[in-house]
Amino acid sequence: MHNPRLDGLGDYFFRRLAALLEPLTPAPNVEPIDLSIGQPMHPTPRLLEETLAGNGHLWGRYPPVVGMPDFREAVCDWLTWRYNLPERMLSPDRHVLPVAGTKEALFMLSQLVTPESVAEAKPAVLMPNPFYNVYLGGAIVAGAEPVLLPVTAETDHLPDLDALDPDLLERTVAFFLCSPSNPQGGAADLAYLTRALQLARRHDFLLIMDECYSEIYGDRPPVGSLEAAAALGGALDNLIVCHSLSKRSSAAGLRSGFVAGDATLLKDFARLRSYGAAVQPLPLMAAATALWRDEDHVRENRDRYREKFDLADKYLAGHFDYVRPDGGFFLWLNVGDSEAITRKLWCEAALKVVPGAYLGYADQSGWNPGAHAVRVAMVHDLTTTEQALDRLVGTLC
Repeated sequence: MHNPRLDGLGDYFFRRLAALLEPLTPAPNVEPIDLSIGQPMHPTPRLLEETLAGNGHLWGRYPPVVGMPDFREAVCDWLTWRYNLPERMLSPDRHVLPVAGTKEALFMLSQLVTPESVAEAKPAVLMPNPFYNVYLGGAIVAGAEPVLLPVTAETDHLPDLDALDPDLLERTVAFFLCSPSNPQGGAADLAYLTRALQLARRHDFLLIMDECYSEIYGDRPPVGSLEAAAALGGALDNLIVCHSLSKRSSAAGLRSGFVAGDATLLKDFARLRSYGAAVQPLPLMAAATALWRDEDHVRENRDRYREKFDLADKYLAGHFDYVRPDGGFFLWLNVGDSEAITRKLWCEAALKVVPGAYLGYADQSGWNPGAHAVRVAMVHDLTTTEQALDRLVGTLC
């Protein structure tokens, strides 16, 4: 027995990277530095451990799928403050659900909205290209056609909304957008997000906004899609936004995030998740609640990333089409042949990066919009980051 939809998944990009580098030996006499995975290496907030220690009595209770009221209230308070939303635009009881990290939610959301057909055609799920592989996997398993929209520096690292075919939009059931984007770090402005939401409502599809990098930025906080909803009157129809503590709070192991938005869809999503999704234990949810109510650790975390991007400015200015990203913690460097350069950096500098070709998908002509670049995760401490940048420039320049 075999589900043929799984054949469309291919290997996840980390498995492809392991296969690429396994036959090779890293450069001797230097400590390898893994820059391939977006796993924050900053200290976890002390608040997390303190809250966990104070809520050990909750380990014996089954957690509800909808989470605890305190968590949902903390999320609504944070969203309202962060995006300057009108009071009472968000209801803790209707507009928020906790999830065990946004990866799970992003994978399952396509199942929420994909029917057998749309106007006798196969449902389409739109996503940027390059992209977070989970978008593709969720669409394929749901039975939709993934439609990959090329994003480049010329499109500000966002899909070109003007290039979307009306017939495609009529069979679209979901549109994944990431802002700030992974891997390029481009952030959408309010006009772009407003237009995307208007398209979702006009053609009745779900706009799924992945905003998990929203709290890592330079001088200006990125606009959020809820601001677009507020600008259009405050309704949340056709919109679900995903946020996580993994990057914001350097707490990837907590596996805590939330989805917020369209109340009708979230009610259905809670029903879907009750059948098979992981539900966050109550002590972890208590810790997550405390983290959403605290901004001090977020500012400290953001300052650490700013220092590392200051180093990147110093080392990479004039090289690899480097531009300091609007947000997130990745470098997206134009190196030519991404697989060849990934091998070179491993063999000559003991640096592990991700070929952009593994984050993109080739179109019918064979063009892969990620094939020219490598993704570099700026997740280590300042000293390690400087060592990595020094080796990278010394090897490639």
